[in-house]
Formats: sequence, structure tokens, C-alpha cells
Amino acid sequence: QLQLVESGGGVVQPGGSLRLSCAASGSSLADYAIAWFRQTPEKGRMGVSYISNDGSTTYYARSMKGRFTISRDNAENAVYLRMDDLKPEDTAVYYCAADPNSRTSEWVLLPISYGDWGQGTQVTVSS
Repeated sequence: QLQLVESGGGVVQPGGSLRLSCAASGSSLADYAIAWFRQTPEKGRMGVSYISNDGSTTYYARSMKGRFTISRDNAENAVYLRMDDLKPEDTAVYYCAADPNSRTSEWVLLPISYGDWGQGTQVTVSS
């Protein structure tokens, strides 16, 4: 059974950068598309970025495009989210999630498309 573990969160000043990691065990990550989501009490859970199982296709939520970069290393069974120019509104718990299915673009940043989730990592952007 696939298990996902996020890491790399922390406290960073506005304008700073972080790289989140999503490590998989129990199954080959190459069989899954992966998305990053974030959650706050005010806004709930929202999609951040998506990468297809072979890394050929990526999507970003509009407010993250140009600041966040998703990548994957299937040999290492890991997916990464590089976050640059962080803003206080990026403060959230960040989760990675896995989907073994191939979906059209309108589904890839919806939580309902994903059955396997990590436990989350906290990102706090504050001066």
C-alpha cells in the first residue's frame, strides 16, 4: 500500500524559499500522478500543483504559477515542490496526494481525485 510522507516545511520570511519533499514507500511512485494541496482553516483544502506520473505534464493554481515549481524523481520515489517568493498568504499545511488514474485537466487539482494522502507539513511565512 502506498504511503506518502511530506517534509521540508518550516518558518520563512516573506520573499523566501522552501523546497517540500513527498517521499513514497510501499509502491512505485512512477505509477501515480502526484498533486500538492494546501489547507487553512479559512480557505479549506485547495490544489497547488500537479505532475503526471512521467513528469511530462504539470499544472499550477493561478496564484502559484511562476513562483512554485513541481518536479519528480521516480528513481528516488519522490516528488518535490520548490516554492519561491513566498507570501504570508502561502501559510498553510501542505499535503501531497497520489492518483493512479490519468485524468483530464479539470480534475487534477481537485481533492476528490486523490485517494492516498500524506500527513502534511506546515509552512509559515512570517516576518
